[in-house]
Amino acid sequence: MFSKSFPISTDKYTKWEDVSLSEEEEIHAEGRAREKNISIMKECIRDAKKLVIEEDLKEYQTDIINIAISFFEKRASHQVYWKERECKEKFDGINKKK
Repeated sequence: MFSKSFPISTDKYTKWEDVSLSEEEEIHAEGRAREKNISIMKECIRDAKKLVIEEDLKEYQTDIINIAISFFEKRASHQVYWKERECKEKFDGINKKK
C-alpha cells in the first residue's frame, strides 16, 4: 500500500496527515504512469533519431535507443510521482470537506 504524509498547519504546530491509496487507486496511478512513460519513450526515440540525423551520426538502431534511454531517464515520470500526486489529490479533497 502506498502512502504519503502532508503537512497541515495549525496555530502553533505543523501536524502531518498520512494519506494512503487503495489498491484500486494505486493500480490506477501505475496505469497512468505506464501510459505516460510509453508516450515519453516514443517522443525520446523521435528526438534521438532527429539528433542523430542533425549531427550526421551513424544511424545504428542501438545508438538511437541508447540516446532515447538517456532522454527518457531525464524526462520520465516515475510511478512514485503519480502515486504521490494521487495522494495529494486525495488529501486536498479530504481537507476541502473539513
